[in-house]
Amino acid sequence: MFDAEITALAETVLAACRDRGLSVATVESCTGGLVSGALTAIAGSSDVVDGGLVTYSNGAKTALAGVPAALIEAHGAVSEEVARAMAAGGRTRLSADLAVAITGVAGPGGGTDRKPVGLVHFACAGPTGTAHREMRFGPLPRDQIRRLSVIVALGLLRDAAG
Repeated sequence: MFDAEITALAETVLAACRDRGLSVATVESCTGGLVSGALTAIAGSSDVVDGGLVTYSNGAKTALAGVPAALIEAHGAVSEEVARAMAAGGRTRLSADLAVAITGVAGPGGGTDRKPVGLVHFACAGPTGTAHREMRFGPLPRDQIRRLSVIVALGLLRDAAG
């Protein structure tokens, strides 16, 4: 189902988490569960993956991941602040050691001058803090932005699992 690059990265994340005894959660918006899907496509992943939240709407970000509505109102759903809150909320709500969050504009519509298509914010929360990454993939096709977002998110989990 997933290509070789994504599968290899997911296997690396799972192995690193097993080695360190870490559990993982995902909180996804524009990727719609693809990161969780990549991890759980691998047999035996249940010993690492606690769960995943697809928080596509602002209401779901608030209800499921505990992102304050005021934070979304102040910064917009596609922002560093919201990505960090999504990761922290997912980590808490799913009782995971690590949680990765993704929120962005995958297109083809929905972009603005300030937040164009291809802008994606990532956050990975863990015991030692939260890492953030902003990517500007440009106006690529939707599937490519989502694929690249899965790769970045898995890379953040790999790095956090060290």
